[in-house]
Amino acid sequence: MPSLLVDNIGELVTNEAGRGEGGPLGIRRRAALLVEEGEVAWVGPAADAPAADRRIDAAGAAVLPGFVDSHAHLVFAGDRAAEFAARMAGQPYTGGGIRTTVGATRAAADSELRATVRRLRAEALRQGSTTIEIKSGYGLTVTDEARSLRIAAEVSAETTFLGAHVVPAEYADRPDDYVGLVCGPMLAAAAPHARWIDVFCERGAFDADHTRAILACGQAVGLGVRVHANQLGPGPGVRLGVELGAASVDHCTHLTDADVDALASTATDDGQTATVATLLPGAEFSTRSPYPDARRLLDAGVTVALATDCNPGSSYTSSMPFCIALAVREMRMTPAEAVWAATAGGARALRRTDVGVLRPGARADLIILDAPSHLHLAYRPGVPLIRQVLHNGVPL
Repeated sequence: MPSLLVDNIGELVTNEAGRGEGGPLGIRRRAALLVEEGEVAWVGPAADAPAADRRIDAAGAAVLPGFVDSHAHLVFAGDRAAEFAARMAGQPYTGGGIRTTVGATRAAADSELRATVRRLRAEALRQGSTTIEIKSGYGLTVTDEARSLRIAAEVSAETTFLGAHVVPAEYADRPDDYVGLVCGPMLAAAAPHARWIDVFCERGAFDADHTRAILACGQAVGLGVRVHANQLGPGPGVRLGVELGAASVDHCTHLTDADVDALASTATDDGQTATVATLLPGAEFSTRSPYPDARRLLDAGVTVALATDCNPGSSYTSSMPFCIALAVREMRMTPAEAVWAATAGGARALRRTDVGVLRPGARADLIILDAPSHLHLAYRPGVPLIRQVLHNGVPL
């Protein structure tokens, strides 16, 4: 693979705290970056840039790590536009529409599901998301969960088994039997195609006992833990995630002081928390629900990630720039905090060290903005500012 120099960078966000300008973004001015064999090989002043086979002139623009979207549901059929319209007319969101998507997904051919996944993956990539996690959860049978994960794995290494999304209609009166199915034949079929296991731990979905049992079964076969927690109201999800060593607890809209303290208690030597709070402002935007209080978490020392929650019901967006703008406007994050959360924070939520950062040895996933600074991602909401994306060192 020919070497590539990205030169004449006005502002380079490295996410190397303590490097470049102060703060978590590790900003370098008038910088350059060398890519070799799909990895970052060198970062430094443009004046000292080494020779390369090819060159991209950033023309003074900002360059950032590619976004790391650590929570998305891309394997589904149909849409729920009518449900969205009803919410905008005043109907509250309860999560019940998930079963509508389950019916459409079960009826869809593999080719239809594959086309949707590839379309949304390409859409996200154009908007700078170079890493994306993809969950199952709209099949809820042994066969449909396994095929959902198999299709997801064609476009991402970050796949999550979410057989415990809701209890499907045929098990409505037998939730214990469904948990047994999830922990037994469904997990056995899904695990070869998954890296993670997740549970929607909410009233109307799965309680603490069922959640603990399902996650423990996933851990026993080597899957990492994630939890949908505290989206619709206060509940046990966050503290249960901490208890089980979850990489991330996601949504975190309704938190008690005990929840925040539990997350903060997972602090590690590098100044981050082992369990990340992944916030999904697209869901609050689409459901007209209260936004999570990111400021409260950050001030308590909790590591925060941002993700899209891309799904057909409660957050049908694949745009990380949109979520950054929402986080700054509605969740009291600074632009720097939001950009870090959408890059390094997402990597932390996936327990990855090779993405979300631009340093030698990291994957050469980066975006060139049509703007001089990362600030413009929040300053100019809704504007397509991603000029170019490099994925594994390859310009797209």
